[in-house]
Amino acid sequence: MKFQKVTIVGVGLLGGSLGLAIKKRKLARQVVGYVRRKASIAECKKFRAVDLATTDLRKAVAGADLVILSTPIGRMRELVEKMLPSLKRGAIVTDVGSAKTCVVRELEPLIAKAGAHFVGSHPMAGAEKIGVASARADLFECAACVVTPTRRTNKAALRKVAQFWKSLGGRLLMLSPDAHDALVSRSSHLPHLVAAALAVTVLDSKHPRQQAALCANGFRDTTRIASGSPEMWRDIAIANRAHVRKALDDFVRELQRVQALLRGGDAAKIQKFFESAKRRRDEWREKQTSSSSE
Repeated sequence: MKFQKVTIVGVGLLGGSLGLAIKKRKLARQVVGYVRRKASIAECKKFRAVDLATTDLRKAVAGADLVILSTPIGRMRELVEKMLPSLKRGAIVTDVGSAKTCVVRELEPLIAKAGAHFVGSHPMAGAEKIGVASARADLFECAACVVTPTRRTNKAALRKVAQFWKSLGGRLLMLSPDAHDALVSRSSHLPHLVAAALAVTVLDSKHPRQQAALCANGFRDTTRIASGSPEMWRDIAIANRAHVRKALDDFVRELQRVQALLRGGDAAKIQKFFESAKRRRDEWREKQTSSSSE
């Protein structure tokens, strides 16, 4: 599978990694990137993330066979509305957003009116670092890449998007938008909120100055993702807030259960809690390792 032209709208960590991966695997004759700032054009050129970078959205999209939205969720509708006049009939538009129900609901009918096809996507790949300077061609290798079709999804477009993620080395999953949002609210969005809450709580200036000095590897690893883009995570939290609130409720109940164990001081029960957590995490990690080596 090879596209004539692929346009990436937003060339940051994910968008830049997409450009590098597409070019490395020769999946397109030309990769074009849309960026907001003129300074970003030089950055894209420096890191060779795309063949051409521009601040002209319509120019970037014109003639593209595949358009990938790689911006915060809150900006996607506005950008799609601006690029519709230049969108080629039959073109495929997908995205990398971490919440799917609202994105699909807003973008699918808009893009259909232009004679193009929208297929929601979410590659479970990323890092706490932001910007094209952190982009990597191997970012999507062995990553779970979710595609979220609906009853209105064009089947040919769906096949091409699915094959696209496979071609980047991803492990394909197909879920409905709502099923996706429910699952990632626990596995992705909840961990980020927990990391952010830990950073806010532990690094509060009201604590003695020695507090930060005693934040070692455990704190660093647990809070790593709190350094992610605040704009992106704001949009995700708002877009998927119903599922995230339920995930938080479940988590708070578990914390309350642990609090009760500590209050009771039963060493056997407290150890059982840690044993259960270790077993579940180790089993998950073993499955992850075996899946990536297949």
